[in-house]
Amino acid sequence: MTDPARSMARSLTGCAAAWWLALAGLAIPVHAQAPADALVLVHAGRLLDRPEAPPREAATVAIRNGRIESVHDGFVTPEGYADAQLVDLRERFVLPGLIDSHVHLDTDAGGEARLLEALTKDIPYFAYNAAVNARKTLDAGFTTVRNLGGRNGVTLALRDAIAAGKLPGPHILDAGNGISGTSGHGDATLGLSPEIAAHVSEDNLCDGPEACRRAVRLQVRRGVDVIKTMTTGGVNSRIGAGLGRQMFDDEMRAIVETAHLYGKKVAVHAHGAEGITLALRHGADSIEHGTLLDEEGIELFLRTGAYYVPTLSTVNGYLERIAADPNAYPPDVRAKIDWRISITGQALEKAYPRGVKIAFGTDAGVSKHGRNADEFELLVKHGLTPAAAIQAATRNAADLLGISADAGSLEPGKRADLIAVDGDPLADVRVLKNVEFVMKDGKVHKGRPAAAEPAALTQSHIPSR
Repeated sequence: MTDPARSMARSLTGCAAAWWLALAGLAIPVHAQAPADALVLVHAGRLLDRPEAPPREAATVAIRNGRIESVHDGFVTPEGYADAQLVDLRERFVLPGLIDSHVHLDTDAGGEARLLEALTKDIPYFAYNAAVNARKTLDAGFTTVRNLGGRNGVTLALRDAIAAGKLPGPHILDAGNGISGTSGHGDATLGLSPEIAAHVSEDNLCDGPEACRRAVRLQVRRGVDVIKTMTTGGVNSRIGAGLGRQMFDDEMRAIVETAHLYGKKVAVHAHGAEGITLALRHGADSIEHGTLLDEEGIELFLRTGAYYVPTLSTVNGYLERIAADPNAYPPDVRAKIDWRISITGQALEKAYPRGVKIAFGTDAGVSKHGRNADEFELLVKHGLTPAAAIQAATRNAADLLGISADAGSLEPGKRADLIAVDGDPLADVRVLKNVEFVMKDGKVHKGRPAAAEPAALTQSHIPSR
């Protein structure tokens, strides 16, 4: 192929990709953005800049180069910065961008539909799925997520594409493929015929400590941000062993020691009490689901400082699929789902009053992407105050993910990730289901702030440099 032909082919390929992205709803909305080094002033009617403290009344967040430069009481306007952009949110409640600590961006399917999807769809299908779901998640006000499991690498690639500004979406920390013992929750051959199972990769499966060390290293080699492992069975996995412990002490120890050796935190899927305590004894950084948490588990949470991620929203996904199709799940899985629905929230009701640290996580993918904020209502239903639920999705989640220097509050030096809602989420946390404005890295992603005359906004000023 000649050079001009190659150039034309590349151009046509790019046009086709752009057309498909637009068709999928991925085109980035056009907003008048200020130059990167210009000053952006966000005027907030009320501002929850530090989620553990009461909100400020009228306040201003000053932003430059995608980072927060300063926070001020009152509506301020600069002197000596004629090109400063004013973002008028004076009628809204402004708070930090939200963080979901447990999502699966590459799918929304469940039950038999999920199995059929895995067997009939290719990697590009899941890549587009992930991109669409990332956009939905950012639209919902979640500016950072932790993606806990994906077999084909599409979310790792999506993480990098979003970071490079090629696609809209939240900041992503990705776990790659979750590590499991053979026949454990992460064994993708479960439920498949031997002929099909023979073609499924098992590099995430480990039996014995040496194999578990290698499984962690394989994920580190892929470039993951965090390690995900499973110490118990799962609600959706097709295995008759139930939800009890499915890993030995030496295997769990090997996973945690190897992950920490490489500076990676460990998130552990665990339902049964023995799987929870196994993970906490050996240094897990978070427990996901934690459905059958007992007294020993609570004591270990308090002793180790690990976080509990309850993922209550899974019940919404189950209930909606069953309502649409009573046979959406095979009978052995349906029995576990009915149990999970009946018991969801009880562990949180025991853990939170005792002082266990709670981080927000939905398991979106089991529940619907873009409806992550439904979790807030469930957290409050099961014992958290609205303020505590918001803190779980900001300051606490940032601490769990190891990104407190960048996210979790609106303080100088941090990323300018913020959202705005109508109403007061500290009085009614359900208002977070309707996020009207989203800014990520100092750029408006969603919402068109009202135009404002600088002179009318001046109550004080930011001195020119």
